[in-house]
Amino acid sequence: MNIRLITKNDAVRLAEYYSSNAHHFCQWEPIREIGYYSEISLQARLSDYAEQQLSGNAAYFIGLNNNNSVIAHCSLTNIIYGPFMACHMGYGVAKEFEGSGTMSRVCAAAIEYAFGQLKLNRVMANYMRCNERSGTLLNKLGFSEEGLAKNYLKINGQWQDHVLTSLLNPANL
Repeated sequence: MNIRLITKNDAVRLAEYYSSNAHHFCQWEPIREIGYYSEISLQARLSDYAEQQLSGNAAYFIGLNNNNSVIAHCSLTNIIYGPFMACHMGYGVAKEFEGSGTMSRVCAAAIEYAFGQLKLNRVMANYMRCNERSGTLLNKLGFSEEGLAKNYLKINGQWQDHVLTSLLNPANL
């Protein structure tokens, strides 16, 4: 598997990935307007993402299989510098690759980037209690539970509680 930052040229790959996994992802995402994951819509967002990556305000990773198809994604967003030095991590994996270790590898690469390249102190990731796979993944990656946020995000049309977790940069401990 190849893990790398996204580029402006990934719109077709990402549109195919999100389209083929739409039913799988909808249970873990906000309701999106029609066309949100179309090639044209993604192309516009990828330009913005490229600028965010260049300025150090976000980092968007994809995992590609041997056919150069996207099989997983991981984002570092809401990057805050100064005394906080932290970000939020979001992620997803194609339904057919669940349980294969793909998500662990893509998230580990993103975390390495956050701590090594961006020199952040904290990566935060939150998940719904019903998403046991996500909880297991974060635990495996070394994240610690910090609390529960009630009605944290509106996912698939419903306000959902989320378990708050974080991982601290071992170089700062």
